[in-house]
Amino acid sequence: MQKIILPNGLTVIYERQQGNAAIIQLMVKVGSNHESPKERGISHLLEHLLFEGTKKRPDNQIISNEIEKLGGDFNAYTTNERTSYYVKVLKKHTPKAMDILQDIFQNSLFKPEHIAKEKTIVLKETDLVNDEPSYYQWLLFQKTMFKSHPAGYPTYGDKKVVKNLSREEILAYFNNWYIPKNMVLCIVGDIPNWKSLAQKYFTFSPGKSIQQPKWKEPVKRKAVLKTEKRKTVNTYLIQGYLSVPQNHSDAYVLEVIHGILGRGQSGRMFTEIRGKRALAYDVGTQHVAERTFGYFAVYATIAKNNLSLVRKLMNKELTKLQEVTLQDVKESQTFLEGNYLLELEDGQKRADQLLFWEQIKEANLLNNYVKKVKKVTPADVKRIAKKYFKNPTTIVVAGK
Repeated sequence: MQKIILPNGLTVIYERQQGNAAIIQLMVKVGSNHESPKERGISHLLEHLLFEGTKKRPDNQIISNEIEKLGGDFNAYTTNERTSYYVKVLKKHTPKAMDILQDIFQNSLFKPEHIAKEKTIVLKETDLVNDEPSYYQWLLFQKTMFKSHPAGYPTYGDKKVVKNLSREEILAYFNNWYIPKNMVLCIVGDIPNWKSLAQKYFTFSPGKSIQQPKWKEPVKRKAVLKTEKRKTVNTYLIQGYLSVPQNHSDAYVLEVIHGILGRGQSGRMFTEIRGKRALAYDVGTQHVAERTFGYFAVYATIAKNNLSLVRKLMNKELTKLQEVTLQDVKESQTFLEGNYLLELEDGQKRADQLLFWEQIKEANLLNNYVKKVKKVTPADVKRIAKKYFKNPTTIVVAGK
């Protein structure tokens, strides 16, 4: 991996990967966490708007056709902490991909009709998420878990706020956050002239420096249970615990616990709840560790009359972590290693991970993940399980 900083402050990361593909991905260090109450949803709306038209390419059809006629792919996503845009093409088309990506960042029109259209689409997307309990359960969980940290707010924002956002407010937010010092460009592929291409195309105006805000969620002193009723056949259960951001050493121990409890069809939660008793179809664990927050959760989609039993089984498996063996830990470590390294074979996912670690601290940490996971011991697992798995936040989206 190589890294340079352009004169305008833009960080550029290059990772050589043999093959035909080139991935050009640009991350902006801004997401829903950075929004004020009057801006809830503006980061996600901006993500949509940047593909809507520039001076050179005045509408979405022209932009998308320039990429797709080459057999390429493009997309973007918004999280609590970042917004990323990528173009994937054959490596011989790298200059074209860079030209398109820099064009939407520097020359987007933000026409009133584009804003109106994308607001409608974003609001439909919001309805889709809220209509689907398997998505909605996680929004309800984070809203219930986080009371001080803005991770409790959904990335799609507030529908009323999105409807009322003006063009001036959108441009002000864009001009404040979308500046070189707050962005990282990642290039993955076999591109020998990557440096000169980056210097040619990404000549953004420097803008002012930004101080990234810091947030912290207080330790949970008591358990919380939140129930909502839905006219669905299934009941959706999440039991979760506040943990730590990715740059904390405990995050790697929680990864190993995730491997023990939640890996595929051999994880303990799957085995006990679905494999042995057929109490759920969808069951597992989720460990999220971001730049400023983290949580560990166990989830299952079940019949409502099995709710009490499934919760008991979940708690039983969490308690049994105090009996974890060296073999349990080693199996989890080999699972995590294989899952991680195989995923990094995909160039776009590799770019995504390089940018993730760069936002955490340093892109090279991508190569330390497996090493740190392998240092975890059974004693670490027992200590961390005892430390974090108390006072759960539990949400139930109750079906019929």
